Amino acid sequence: MTPHKVAVLAVPPVKSFDLSMPSTVLGAVAGPGYDVRVCTPDPGPVDSGIGVDVLVRHGLDTLEWADTVVVPSTGRRADAPAVVLNALRRAAADGKRIASICSGAFVLGQAGLLDGRPATTHWGLADEFAGAFPAVDVRPDVLFIDDGPILTSAGAAAGIDLCLHLVRRDHGSAVAAAAARATVVTPVRSGGQAQFIEHPLPPGNGGSLATTRDWALARLDRPLGLTELAAHARMSVRTLTRRFRAETGVSPQQWLLRQRIERARAILESTTLSVDRVARESGIGSAESLRQHMMRHVGLTPSAYRAAFRAGG
Repeated sequence: MTPHKVAVLAVPPVKSFDLSMPSTVLGAVAGPGYDVRVCTPDPGPVDSGIGVDVLVRHGLDTLEWADTVVVPSTGRRADAPAVVLNALRRAAADGKRIASICSGAFVLGQAGLLDGRPATTHWGLADEFAGAFPAVDVRPDVLFIDDGPILTSAGAAAGIDLCLHLVRRDHGSAVAAAAARATVVTPVRSGGQAQFIEHPLPPGNGGSLATTRDWALARLDRPLGLTELAAHARMSVRTLTRRFRAETGVSPQQWLLRQRIERARAILESTTLSVDRVARESGIGSAESLRQHMMRHVGLTPSAYRAAFRAGG
């Protein structure tokens, strides 16, 4: 196997934290994994915005070499260099996967790569982004969006979530979880999970629902609903639903479904159990129900997912 080639395109001024994410996360994948190279229109010192320049040695021809192009945060939200936009358009035309972190979405927008697509960026930039690119379906309340060959993420740590998602998409959940452990970050979070900035916990709420979520995770193969969750948390269904959404950004039912899909993916990757058994073990019920949920949320049938990501081939 040869490593997957990734070009991280620095459009000055850059945010050094975001610029380092792909190398840090993708570089944690064992084996051939990824070959990550940072590039910029004019190789040399690049303004990082914190008084320290970053030395970038590679130029835009790196995009021709790459399989995936990642554009991290940049201060050029309205006037990215034409040479950069043209290089991104050529990369898209060549079928390369292209992703952005935070304000990097503005560069993809200027290149016209997001027109007619759903996209996200940092919630604080969402109104500006929507005004600048009316042809884009802006979704400010998610961590990242995977729209096939084009992916966008929200700000700061959501870029880590995006990078882990790329690993999971390329190598499966087990490899992504290992990369998360190696970099000591939160395990893979779903892109549909809400950005947390606008969802603070109500004051004086008496603690989080983490214990109840752990309890539910240990019982995903059993019938679980609002009544059971509320009983464990010792609160009303209404209070549970409000606080659950405040802590996770999604309803209890949505959270349960996502956890069951993740359980099914892990079982498919690590066992040869029948699809019917996987559906029961993950609490989804039937093979047909699992197939429908996997197609909707993952884009693959259970059998196709297992063929792509089963450990050991």
